[in-house]
Amino acid sequence: MSQKKRFLLRLDAKLYEVLEKWSADELRSVNAQIEYLLAQAARKAGRWKEDQRKLDDES
Repeated sequence: MSQKKRFLLRLDAKLYEVLEKWSADELRSVNAQIEYLLAQAARKAGRWKEDQRKLDDES
């Protein structure tokens, strides 16, 4: 299993409220929702290929 990197993230209170509701609607934690959205954005931008993810998971 891959290790997770921890870091502090400060968000605007209104943005956090939006993320909180969105994550509840999709049955995820806020943290999991943020990670999901960032991964989607990285793939869409062509910066994270599926092959790269598999290599990262194996490390």
